[in-house]
Amino acid sequence: MIKCIPFLVFIFNIGVANAQNEVDNNIKKQDYEYFLDFFTSQNNRVHKEALKHIENHWTESFEVMAIESLYFLGSPSTSLKLLSILQKKTKKNYPRDFNKWYAYLWSKKPSYAPSYYTFKAFLHKAIDSRFDAYFLDREDQSTIRLDEVRWGGVTQDGIPPLRNPKMIQAKEAGYLNTNDIVFGISVNGDTRAYPKRILAWHEMFTDQVGNISVAGVYCTLCGTMILYKTEKNGVRYQLGTSGFLYRSNKLMYDKKTQSLWNTLWGKPVIGPLIGKGIELEYLSVVTTTWGAWKKRHPETTVLSLKTGHHRDYGEGIAYQDYFATDELMFSVPGKDNRLKNKQEILAIRLPDETKENIAISSKFLRKNRLYRGTIDHKNFTVFTDQSGAHRVYFTEGIEFASYDKKSLAIDTSGNTWKLHEDQLENTTTKEILKRLPTHNAFWFGYRAAFPEVKLIK
Repeated sequence: MIKCIPFLVFIFNIGVANAQNEVDNNIKKQDYEYFLDFFTSQNNRVHKEALKHIENHWTESFEVMAIESLYFLGSPSTSLKLLSILQKKTKKNYPRDFNKWYAYLWSKKPSYAPSYYTFKAFLHKAIDSRFDAYFLDREDQSTIRLDEVRWGGVTQDGIPPLRNPKMIQAKEAGYLNTNDIVFGISVNGDTRAYPKRILAWHEMFTDQVGNISVAGVYCTLCGTMILYKTEKNGVRYQLGTSGFLYRSNKLMYDKKTQSLWNTLWGKPVIGPLIGKGIELEYLSVVTTTWGAWKKRHPETTVLSLKTGHHRDYGEGIAYQDYFATDELMFSVPGKDNRLKNKQEILAIRLPDETKENIAISSKFLRKNRLYRGTIDHKNFTVFTDQSGAHRVYFTEGIEFASYDKKSLAIDTSGNTWKLHEDQLENTTTKEILKRLPTHNAFWFGYRAAFPEVKLIK
C-alpha cells in the first residue's frame, strides 16, 4: 500500500447515513449503529447518547468497533470520551497507539459479534462505496479473523494495477541502470522483466504471458512478488487491489464476486468463493538486477515507462522511508525475532502436495550458493547467482559439486548442467530436471501468513 496519513478525517455524514437508511427504521437500533452515530451526525446530543449506550451496555464485542471508530474519529471531544470508556472497560492504557490496541485484540480469541461485519461495511463505505460489498452479509463467508483486516489507506484499485501494460525491447530500456532491481519471469518462452521501481507504484499487473492469463502481485509492505495463473477450473478471475490488508499483506479482490483474496495464499478468504477449493497456481519469479537479467536473457522485454500514469519512477523513490528502516507500517500478530522484520527469505512450498513450508534466509543462501534441501520427501537444490537471485530445481538423487554463479553447474559425477528459467538441463544427455516455483518475501510478512513455517538461516 502507498504510505498514507493514518488518521484521516472523512466527512462520513453522507456516505454512512445513506448506508444506514438501508436499515429498516422500525427495527430496534442495533449496538453497532451507536458507533456509526459518531460519523452520521455532528450533533453533540447524539454523540452523548451513543457514548452513554456504549458505556452502559458494554460487552467485549464492542472493543474492535471502539478501536476502529477512534481510528477515524475527527471530533477530539468524542474521541477522548470514547477512549476513556475503552480504557476503563479493558483496563488498558494505550491512548491512540493502534498497534498496541490491535496487539491486545489479537492476543486473545476473537470477541466480535456477527454485526461487526455490518459495522465494518457501513464504516468503510463512506471511504469508497464499493467497500461495503467486501463485508456486508458475509459473516458466514470468512476463513480469517475480521479484526485483522485493516484499511490500507487507499480506495479500491486506488493503487492502479497495470492492465496489459506496454512492454519494450531491452535495447529500448535506456531508463534502467545495471543495478536496478527487476522481477524476472519466463512463461512458455515469453521472458519479461518488471522493474521494482515501477511496480512499487502499482503493486499488480495483469496480462497474457506465454498465452497464459496471469497476475503479478507485488506487496510492497511484505516484499513479496508472486506470479499467479488467474484461470482455475475453467474460470478466469479478474483480480484487483482491494484497499485492505491482512497481516500487513495486501488483499486482492475479484471483480465478479467482490470476494477478498489472500495474496500469499492465492485463495479467497472472505466472500462467496470460500469453501470452493479455489487456490491459484503460482509460477516462479526471480528477483535480480536488470544487468544480470538482460545478460542472461538478451531477448527479454521489459515494462515501458509509458504506463498511462504519472509517477516518479526513479529507482528507490516509492516507499523510500519504509524500506530505509526495519519498522512496520501495519503491525502483525506473533512477531518472530529470529530474523529482522524486512530481512529477505526465499519461500519454498508445494501447496497442492503438502503443508510443509520452508523459508530460507537470502543472506544464508548468498553464503551457500549451492544449497540442497528436501520438501515432501523431494530433493531440491537452490542455485544463487552473483546478483543474489535464487533458482530452485527438483534435483532428485543428483548432487552438485560446483556452480559458476551464472548459468552452469557440475554434478558430483562430472556432468555439466545448464540453468534455464523453467528447467535444469544436462548438456550431454539432455536430461531435464523441473523448476520448483519460488518467490522472495520479507520474513515478517511470510511468517505472519505461515506461522508454522520452517526457517533455515
